[in-house]
Amino acid sequence: MNDSYKKTIRACFTGCVVQAITNNFAPLLFITFEKQYGIPLSEITVLITLNFALQLIIDFVSVYFIDKIGYRLSMIIAHSFSAAGLISLAFLPDIIGNPFFGLAAADVLYAVGGGLLEVTVSPIVEACPNEHKSKTMSILHSFYCWGTVGVIVISTLFFHFAGIDSWNTLAVLWAIVPIVNGIAFLGVPIAPLISEDEEGLPVAQMMRIKIFWAFMLIMFCAGASEQSVSQWASAFAEKALGISKTVGDLAGPTLFSLFMGTSRMIYGKFGEKIQLDRMILVSSVICIAAYLMISVSSTPIAGLAGIAVSGFSVGILWPGTLSKASKTIKGGGTAMFALLALAGDAGCAGGPTLAGRVASVLNDNLKAGILAAIVFPVILTAALLAMKRNK
Repeated sequence: MNDSYKKTIRACFTGCVVQAITNNFAPLLFITFEKQYGIPLSEITVLITLNFALQLIIDFVSVYFIDKIGYRLSMIIAHSFSAAGLISLAFLPDIIGNPFFGLAAADVLYAVGGGLLEVTVSPIVEACPNEHKSKTMSILHSFYCWGTVGVIVISTLFFHFAGIDSWNTLAVLWAIVPIVNGIAFLGVPIAPLISEDEEGLPVAQMMRIKIFWAFMLIMFCAGASEQSVSQWASAFAEKALGISKTVGDLAGPTLFSLFMGTSRMIYGKFGEKIQLDRMILVSSVICIAAYLMISVSSTPIAGLAGIAVSGFSVGILWPGTLSKASKTIKGGGTAMFALLALAGDAGCAGGPTLAGRVASVLNDNLKAGILAAIVFPVILTAALLAMKRNK
């Protein structure tokens, strides 16, 4: 690969870290917001919904404007909004009369940045001249995992030594990452996603392709399979396994992300020796086993082991599906990546929502909630088998 494109790929790797910062830093402060500003958790929940809704909207509307303004400008805008959101988070709640509106404004800014990153980093990496695109795609998405772990661990250590009251300072420090990486995108080369002799598929035409809808279903289930455990890992560790809140916050989400990142790095390192279709199918089956393991766990060790296996099993599902779709649907371009991201993000919301609602109905039984969410890896496995049979 040309050395200049290596710089592009490294900038995209950092872009995934920026996305991890925008998605995971504020949730660490929800209890702090409640105590410091007197904001009830019901209103803080609105921030979560707002962030998710905006990212879905960005996934959809990006189909119509990214190709017009170009990937470079889209990336610069994404990093600018991410940095502005983090800096606003540090100051707006105290400047604006109503702290909730300040938090909501910051939420809007970094949600737009995170949503744009969601639909730009993958196609930029896919477009780079590279013999092993699926390997690079897997490594790319592993950096979201490493970023998540880094945000949780570094922030926790910072709060321990500097005090939770210094969270504003850390928000500004985290904003340095998107600022520096946004500057990097001013100069790195960006290859066209669709070659000059290849015609891009219109959205309406792509939606008439049956295999496209199969990939949409797989992406939805991949997102749901990932987040049903990830979003509830901390609460599960605390309530169902009897682990302290501090240990649960670190052990649950961090363990999940570490193993998910490890899975992606393994394929990124040895991908030429591993058949992608087979790894995705085997991973979906292992995911079913992990859900069962979590649901029937009777000890903290067994429960945490199930979380780890779940993280490892879902690692290849999202990046692997993107790579398969790119190879299968020629000319899909930006629209295909954006719509697949839309399906994946919808699954990321639907999975934990189902698990949470079932758990709530059954007296906050998170084991039962996660067991109900097993429907997603089951559907995913069935879809993969059907695709393989009809190949």
